[in-house]
Amino acid sequence: MEIIAEDTPRRTGGARQWWALAGFAAAVFVAAAVGGLGVQGTADEYASLDQPSWAPPSWLFGPVWSLLYATIALAGWLVWRRVGFGPALYAWIAQLVLNAVWTPLFFGAGRYGLAFAEIVVMWVAIGVTVALFWRVHRPAALLMLPYWAWVTFAAALNFSIWQLNS
Repeated sequence: MEIIAEDTPRRTGGARQWWALAGFAAAVFVAAAVGGLGVQGTADEYASLDQPSWAPPSWLFGPVWSLLYATIALAGWLVWRRVGFGPALYAWIAQLVLNAVWTPLFFGAGRYGLAFAEIVVMWVAIGVTVALFWRVHRPAALLMLPYWAWVTFAAALNFSIWQLNS
């Protein structure tokens, strides 16, 4: 795998790069929308679960995820601008697909144990993405770190809710 120095941007056309940014934002939006399809009323379901004392209120998830999705899209776009599509972006796509799958598993199907297993796989995929991004564009990797931290927290919360509601 060729590693491109951080100060060697790929040649991208002026308008093309902004359309690509819109494409990355759309991909993240689609993942979020797919994840949310058919799981209306998740705030009520979340509130009805036995939860650990450290569980955040349901209203916090929307703003946090909105910010995280923006940074995920920006990170993917920055890597694309540097090296185009390759292993780093394939890992980015994989973690995004896993992100979309978690919400229907947890809320739609109520499969807390399976959702926990899936979020662990997603956590690993995010880690792989961060490592690959680090090799080609460190600021993009850094943009992924809050997401990885939040998924770490979400995995602990998922596990706790699974245990409390089994």
